[in-house]
Amino acid sequence: MTRTAGSGVGRSGGSADRRRARALRLVGPSDGSGALGRVRGGVKAVLWWVDSVLGGQDYRRYVEHLRRNHPGREIPTERDYWRDRYAEADRNPQNRCC
Repeated sequence: MTRTAGSGVGRSGGSADRRRARALRLVGPSDGSGALGRVRGGVKAVLWWVDSVLGGQDYRRYVEHLRRNHPGREIPTERDYWRDRYAEADRNPQNRCC
């Protein structure tokens, strides 16, 4: 029996092909529809929700609002936005417990 590199014939080539096929079955299809794709989708959804609750998207939304409704107004830096937002929350503590 003659073996050529990558032919999959023989003991080592065949077992490597079987291992590779088994690994692909465990991971699932590459289009993200397998178990790994569902886990990734779930993790992304949880991270998006946590980011939304903590206000991670607020600056982006504020910039979009300024561009849409006040096109001539200067857009503050993200640092300035958060500084002003926290200062306003300290001046006007309506939605805080303490």
